[in-house]
Amino acid sequence: MPGFDTSAQARIAHALKAEARRLGFDACGLAQATRLDDEARRLEQWLTEGRHASMRWMENHFEKRVDPRRLVDGAQTVVSLIHTYYQPIDMPDDPAVGKISRYAWGDDYHTVLKEKLFALYHWLDERVGGIAGRVFVDSAPVLDKVWAQRSGLGWIGKHTNLINQRIGSFFFIAEMIIDVPLPADGPATDHCGSCTRCIDACPTDAIYQPYAVDANRCISYWTIEHRGDTLPEDPGAQFGSWIFGCDICQDVCPWNKFKQPTTENRFAPRANVSDTPLHEWLELDLDAFRQRFRNTPVKRAKYEGFMRNVKRAAANLQALPDA
Repeated sequence: MPGFDTSAQARIAHALKAEARRLGFDACGLAQATRLDDEARRLEQWLTEGRHASMRWMENHFEKRVDPRRLVDGAQTVVSLIHTYYQPIDMPDDPAVGKISRYAWGDDYHTVLKEKLFALYHWLDERVGGIAGRVFVDSAPVLDKVWAQRSGLGWIGKHTNLINQRIGSFFFIAEMIIDVPLPADGPATDHCGSCTRCIDACPTDAIYQPYAVDANRCISYWTIEHRGDTLPEDPGAQFGSWIFGCDICQDVCPWNKFKQPTTENRFAPRANVSDTPLHEWLELDLDAFRQRFRNTPVKRAKYEGFMRNVKRAAANLQALPDA
C-alpha cells in the first residue's frame, strides 16, 4: 500500500471515525499494532490457574491472541469500535420469569456488526488505494477489550467488561487489524475508583478479585459455554432465574446510568424474550426453540443447554421460601 505523511494519516483517521459513526458505531479508536507483553503474562497465569473452565479454545493460538501481527502480516493499526445494544426495557423483577442477557434479545451481533465492519473496511480500502487486513467480531483470538482500552474507548472495569464514560458498558466490541499506519489514540484511564458494586452483587463470587473473573463460578459461562446435561448445585443454586447469560454486574454499575438506547433495529428484542415465565419456557420444544431463536446469540447454548438452564432456574424458584 502507498505510504502517507503524518498529516495525511491524521486526515484518514478523522475520516475513518466519521464513517464509522455514519455506519452506526458509537465510537472508533486507534492503537498501534504491537505485542501485548503485560497482558500475555496475565493471560498465561489466568489460564494456568484454570480460570477458563472448559473453554480450552482459549489456550489455542496464544501468540496470535497477544500479537495482532501474527493475525495480519504487516499489521500497523488496530481499529476498535463499539456499538451499543441497550434496549430501554426493564426485565420484570420476578423470580418466576426466565432471564436472558440483554445482548441476546435481538439478531446475532456477529452478523450485524460484520456487515458494518466490511462496509467500513471497503470504504478505507477505496480511500487509501488498497489495504490488507481482517475484521473481527468476537470470533478470533483477539483481546478486544484490551485493544479498545488502548484506543481510548473505555477502561476494563473490575467486572472485566469495558466501560465507556459516555455510554456505560452495554455495547459490543469489534476490530479491524490493518496494514495502514494511523495515529494512535491515547489509552483510556480507569475510573472505577473504590467502587465494588459489581463484586458485591455477584451471587456466585465469580469476580474473585478486582479485574478478574473465574469462569468456573460465572453464570454466563455455565449458561452459555458449558456443555453437559446438568449444572452443578454449587454454584447453580445461586443462578436465580438466569437462563442465558447474566447482566448483574452491569446492572449495578454506576456508569450505566449513562447507557444509551441502540438505534439498530436488528437488535430490537424478539417477542416475549424478556418476560416469559419459567413454566412456559419448560414447555418449549425443539422446533419452537429453533423458530424463536433463529439468528440470535441464544442458539449458541443449543436446545439441550437452554432447557438444562431453564430446569435449573425452575429448581431455584421452587427452593425459594415462598414458592
